[in-house]
Amino acid sequence: MPDTSPHPHGRLGSVWRYALAGLISVVAWATVAIQMMDAGIEDEPIIGWLFVGDLVLGLLSFLLVRERHRWPGPVALLTGAFSFVSASSAGPATWMIGSASSHHRWRLVGFLVPFNVVAGIVQERFYPGGDDLPLWASFLFGVLIVGIVVAIGYAMGSQRDLMESLRERALTAEREQQARVAQAQAGERTRIAREMHDVLAHRISLVAMHAGALSYRTDLSPEEQATAARTIEENAHRALRDLREVLGVLRDPTQPEGASPERPQPVLADVGKLVDEERAGGMRVSLDEAVEGEVPDALGRTAYRVVQEALTNARKHAPGTSVGVGVTGSPDDGLTVTVRNAALVGARGQRLPESGLGLLGLDERVSLAGGRLRHGTDSTGGFVVEAWLPWGP
Repeated sequence: MPDTSPHPHGRLGSVWRYALAGLISVVAWATVAIQMMDAGIEDEPIIGWLFVGDLVLGLLSFLLVRERHRWPGPVALLTGAFSFVSASSAGPATWMIGSASSHHRWRLVGFLVPFNVVAGIVQERFYPGGDDLPLWASFLFGVLIVGIVVAIGYAMGSQRDLMESLRERALTAEREQQARVAQAQAGERTRIAREMHDVLAHRISLVAMHAGALSYRTDLSPEEQATAARTIEENAHRALRDLREVLGVLRDPTQPEGASPERPQPVLADVGKLVDEERAGGMRVSLDEAVEGEVPDALGRTAYRVVQEALTNARKHAPGTSVGVGVTGSPDDGLTVTVRNAALVGARGQRLPESGLGLLGLDERVSLAGGRLRHGTDSTGGFVVEAWLPWGP
């Protein structure tokens, strides 16, 4: 199987490997050429092979080692086979033994070691000239050289694996540290929020108490009334200052410094603008609003989100249908928000889209506000979203 793993070393590592393999090939080829010249070899075929065929196979070997990571086995086999009759292929063949050892491909190494030892013995006897060593001496010398290459390759691979392991551990430790920092920040923000809740509750209770005293105590002197009014003013200012501080501490840490503040959150009065925007976008939307009294901002914000999510669903799942939005209520009856879209034309017998994450989140929001949410098909085949919200806490 081909090895498609990423390149284990950078450009500098490839340069010195090519340089070392080139040096081995040059020394091996030059040694053979010198021995043949010293021996006075004038055999034209062998001389021609040395200066042409040998160098061609050596160049081809250097081209093959570029594919060593994709096809390590075939490349090692070819370069080793070339070294039987090509001294200039000794560098790439040696490189492939070291590469297989560094990547711990022991089956391949077990084949390459005897294969290259035999290749060295055959090459020594292929080129005439010089004093040939005894077969046993050539064998031991080849085993020694190949063994050194295997040992060096194994050591380099072990060092590389160690560095990769240390690098991975460092990255893991850094990620864990960042997670611990984020957890500590979230815990501290939660603690601050709880503390500020207690502080604000205390200050606002003081404001409520003194304001209540002023409303029913008619026997207070002007000085006492002024003192109570100052107490109310001071605690209101302190509460506002504390609120600003905690909002500054608890702001989104991903928001850049100096970023513009978020726009005011919507209230019930913005439902009309929302309907107008949907009309401008091509929806047929009608609004029927009958609300008595001043709607609290938190209540209006929840009602706005109900209308917004329902209109989004109608636009996505029932395009082209008419949609009716109704908002009614009073302090005694609570606030009722109803959004109904007509059935899809030509969709008789088909099921309307089931509730997605939007309606699930809306149900959670309404529940947290103390209300109830109902959604589903009506008798006409349309889809209805109806929410009832209590006026007060």
